[in-house]
Amino acid sequence: MKTSIRRNRRAAVAVALGSVLALTATACGDDGSGSAGDKGNEGSGKGEITFWDNNGGVRTDIWKQIISDFEKKYPNIKVNYVGIPAASAQSKYDTAIQGGGLPDVGGVGTAMLAEVAVQGALEPLDGRLAKSPLNGRLSQNLLASSKAAGGGDQLYQIPTSSNNGTLWYRTDLFKKAGLDAPTTWDTFYTAADKLTDKGRNRFGFTIRGGEGSIAPALDAAYSQSGITSFWNGDKTTVNDPKNVAALEKYVALYKKDTPSADVNNDFTKMVAQWDSGTIGMLSHNLGSYQDHLKALGAGKFRGLPNPTQADGTRVQISNPVDGLSLFKSSKNKAAAWKFVEFALSHEENSKFNQSAGQIPANTDAAKDDWIQKAEPTKLAAEALNGAGTKIVQLPYYLPDWNTISKADNEPNFQKVLLGKMSAKDFLNTLADQLNKAQADWKQNH
Repeated sequence: MKTSIRRNRRAAVAVALGSVLALTATACGDDGSGSAGDKGNEGSGKGEITFWDNNGGVRTDIWKQIISDFEKKYPNIKVNYVGIPAASAQSKYDTAIQGGGLPDVGGVGTAMLAEVAVQGALEPLDGRLAKSPLNGRLSQNLLASSKAAGGGDQLYQIPTSSNNGTLWYRTDLFKKAGLDAPTTWDTFYTAADKLTDKGRNRFGFTIRGGEGSIAPALDAAYSQSGITSFWNGDKTTVNDPKNVAALEKYVALYKKDTPSADVNNDFTKMVAQWDSGTIGMLSHNLGSYQDHLKALGAGKFRGLPNPTQADGTRVQISNPVDGLSLFKSSKNKAAAWKFVEFALSHEENSKFNQSAGQIPANTDAAKDDWIQKAEPTKLAAEALNGAGTKIVQLPYYLPDWNTISKADNEPNFQKVLLGKMSAKDFLNTLADQLNKAQADWKQNH
């Protein structure tokens, strides 16, 4: 039987703990140098803490501003900033868990959260949040995503921000064609057809067929089907007949209302293709706003949350959530938690997300002026935090999730677009892999 990644992780942790016991010098002081098995302590709430930024370079300037603000408010605490490129953050944490040198607090996204938590490296945060001024001031949907990504039992991440699926559309082309805004799936499909003129190389939509194609496809399926849970007991709902029918309708757009090049396009090629000005709609997140503004100019496009059902029901899959985690090995958890609380405060969380162009986790920050002036972000925040919005939590906690959703099934989705595989067979294959991964996880969790 295939050995689970989580079992391998546990073995690695055991080896690491033996090394730590032999090298006790690496676990002394309030310098954040600990291993996964080190329980740490609360500390004095003063002194030095180490913070790892999991998107170093891209977010370095804004984090240094936040750290400067923090040190002014808490002059008895010094924050040592370490910037780590996003591509190497997972391996950096894994190495430190096994060999020592973990920070007191660090950025941990939902894509890696379970892998770090299962190694015993993270402090559960439910109790701290319950006693914090932040309690009741953070997006409940993002908190739910954070808890689900950590395995569902405890909260190991305080969310700082999220992206959201966004349907970008050409307002000038819609106006010329007399079309309503694509707020529902019915208006979306009508527009995709009407805006397509193959003879003039004009298309209503561009579909993501290359790298990163699975999440948009699942978002389209669940959003149309209205199914609100990824699991029904221990079996996934991805291959529910309603999802099959929804995906069939979605992929039928390929080459009929989309360019044929879409089968190989990742988000950069897809965005560039849409920015050329000959395509009506593009499904991508908030991060491409500046590209559209530069290419098309203000007033020619809008960004809406992905379409709803005809009655306004909104179902969407969970998007990756970035956040801060407290490490169990920290010798100064009191000071590290103060930093988390400060970074998630109204003013600082707003400042961070304005820089990142993302949705603040702090619901007060989500009402600030800069968001009201940035319509795509404003609408995305309203959709994400809407009382009627149903979030389908993707199983980021599964060790095999990335492999299943990328290496195993992106080529299969291309086969679906090319007519070499049915949507039903594609979703059945995906479901079989997910059900086995879920069973393995439950056995070893």
